[in-house]
Amino acid sequence: MKIVCYGVRPIEKAYFAKLNKYDFDLKLVEDFLTDDNVDEAAGMDAVLIRGNCAASAQNLKIFAEDYGIKYVFTRSVGYNHIDLKAAKELGIQIARVPNYSPYAVAELAMTLGMQMFRHTNIATTDSAAGNFTVTPNLFSKEIHSSTVGIIGAGKIGTAEARLYDGMGTKVIASDAHPSEQAGKYVDFMPLDDVLAESDIVSIHIPYFPGENENFIDEQFLKKMKSSAILVNTARGEIADTKAIIKAIQDGEIAGYAGDVVIDEKEIMGHQFDSVDDIPNADVRALAKLYPKVILTPHMGSFTEPALEDMISISFENFHETFTTGTNKNVLEYQG
Repeated sequence: MKIVCYGVRPIEKAYFAKLNKYDFDLKLVEDFLTDDNVDEAAGMDAVLIRGNCAASAQNLKIFAEDYGIKYVFTRSVGYNHIDLKAAKELGIQIARVPNYSPYAVAELAMTLGMQMFRHTNIATTDSAAGNFTVTPNLFSKEIHSSTVGIIGAGKIGTAEARLYDGMGTKVIASDAHPSEQAGKYVDFMPLDDVLAESDIVSIHIPYFPGENENFIDEQFLKKMKSSAILVNTARGEIADTKAIIKAIQDGEIAGYAGDVVIDEKEIMGHQFDSVDDIPNADVRALAKLYPKVILTPHMGSFTEPALEDMISISFENFHETFTTGTNKNVLEYQG
């Protein structure tokens, strides 16, 4: 079976080869799927994409009607980059990777939080410029005697809680469905209490289009300590970027760290000559608040264990579908 894989970084190609135990005929394309490179799928039996690929109704129609492709899978947990309604109408099967190493994102979330908590983001910038003085803005609390709040204590949130718990930190959490596993490392509380008590607030909730856009809004931010750090490694859409900018400028929170932004298709994976060239005005304004804001290029899942999970599970999805017609990770349009 011939599979075209979009969004394959050069460093990932060896893993696609190593994990291809079913001997699929793979075509690896470095660029994300866009309207301009949809023709890379010509002659293929299936498509594998990742987040920020444009699996739009238009591109899915080309896959189905022009190339006869009936399988478009994503090697990501999220699937808001796929038009599920169009896929159903076109008879295209969609599948995803339901999970991968939770420590990939959890470790990055903790790293970002600790970087801002201990002000290493400021110190390393200063030292790179030749300034080795210990300035007042480097003064810090200690994490073992502080409180971390987890919003969304699923697998990733629980993994981060476990990391902080190992350092002696008090960890509290808000979750609509508290799990017994998470309860080993966190004390569950109402959201408002978590925001009021936490020195670091880390977000791990999924994004549901049309339901929880701007979950992090002006009122959310006002409930946090003015000395607190907010970390978002979930999705850019759940955060009101303008509200975060205002909260930092007004001193309502001490800082923000994000591995995600809004309008990611136009930003992530691109290299700009300067911050001034970021196409989204709100993201541009947010980035300019460095060092009170630090942004990373959606690298949370960019670890070896996570990558191997995403590729291996995707290959299992294809093998199961090619042999039985379906697989356990198929997504259905719920419209």
